[in-house]
Amino acid sequence: MANPKITFIGAGSAVFMKNIVGDILQRPALAGATIRLMDINPTRLEESEIIAKKLIATLGVSATVETFADQRQALDGTNFVVVCFQIGGYEPSTVIDFDVPKKYNLRQTIADTLGVGGIMRGLRTVPHLWSICEDMLQVAPDAIMLQYVNPMAINTWAIAEKYPTIKQVGLCHSVQGTAMELAHDLNIPYEEIRYRSAGINHMAFYLKFEHRQADGSYKDLYPELHRAYAEGRAPKPGWNPRCPNKVRYEMMTRLGYFVTESSEHFAEYTPYFIKEGREDLIEKFGIPLDEYPKRCIEQIAKWKKTSEDYRKADRIEVAQSKEYASSIVNSVWTGEPSVIYGNLRNNGVITSLPNNAAVEVPCLVDDNGLQPTYIGELPPQLTALMRTNINVQELTVRALMEEKREHIYHAAMMDPHTAAELDLEQIWNVVDDLIEAHGTWLPDWTQGPRKQRVA
Repeated sequence: MANPKITFIGAGSAVFMKNIVGDILQRPALAGATIRLMDINPTRLEESEIIAKKLIATLGVSATVETFADQRQALDGTNFVVVCFQIGGYEPSTVIDFDVPKKYNLRQTIADTLGVGGIMRGLRTVPHLWSICEDMLQVAPDAIMLQYVNPMAINTWAIAEKYPTIKQVGLCHSVQGTAMELAHDLNIPYEEIRYRSAGINHMAFYLKFEHRQADGSYKDLYPELHRAYAEGRAPKPGWNPRCPNKVRYEMMTRLGYFVTESSEHFAEYTPYFIKEGREDLIEKFGIPLDEYPKRCIEQIAKWKKTSEDYRKADRIEVAQSKEYASSIVNSVWTGEPSVIYGNLRNNGVITSLPNNAAVEVPCLVDDNGLQPTYIGELPPQLTALMRTNINVQELTVRALMEEKREHIYHAAMMDPHTAAELDLEQIWNVVDDLIEAHGTWLPDWTQGPRKQRVA
């Protein structure tokens, strides 16, 4: 059987690349793959090449590595495209996304998916994703894009809107990652858990969360999750002491369902937790303000040591990650079926959400590609909450598609957290200040004089 060609755009994200390549090369049908690495940063590209080659040597497989500075060359004739870049990086763009809103007392936790930070990140990111789509249409029209970039829903929606023939899926590890966390909270082996989740990226909910019994039946775990939270047994301490994960449990008691993305994310997707003058809420629920910049600083420092260790090492040990990429590649390439959670255009899969929205649902994967599972109507309270986020996503995509700066203001006006904190004049001013601070990191059409209100 022929070996697949797998292209990484943004391959300088070396730790992520290492995890995905390690997963791929441990699958027998993919062990001879051609791994194509593309990045605009030659130093990071060289580091990733070293890691990939040492992975191949460690595993003793026949895969090969190629490196590229040119995107179209890297894509030419490829079968799969893994996208993992961050436009603007920690500096200057993430710093801007946090520092400018702070001048208006608008505080954030992660700011990569929704809110004014997520909107700006979408405006920076989508044009580059579109450039990949344009090249794919020319040199790899049948390739599948595995897109790991935030803001996931905005990106997936915008690709489907402008390039509907591109085969794409947005991938996140929040569904399986949270299921593992909840299994840990309840002292149940993850392998004994069965669940079904649906919604939008970072705001999907477990419609079912069950434990397989000895007789083969399944027990609903929601009553136990409620009891564990009420009795203080959950959430248990996690990997990050700054993030105690109380927000999601509290929302479960109000909505009846558990959300798949972390509490630090979810706190800024709603108007309930981060409020000026309500430090009691910040303390009660352990809201980790400015969490993403802190992680960036820690990861940058850690990478300096890790990259040097990788350069010196003869072998790089490989463990399976919880990412879906290798499963998708294997299923498409061999026909061996698998089920993953992916982000795709809705197209009626969730009947209570707009058809053109990007939804996150279980998908069957085989040599026919990715086939989303029909969900139907979600509980009305979940639909209502998702729509508040979809409003922001839709207006950001509209701004990009129509090149209309006014829709950037409209997106910020509709954002639940922003609208709960700022008045209209402040919202327009913070958008103006963010656009000015980002400058050429944003598309040309966003620039120009500050937008005046319609008379």
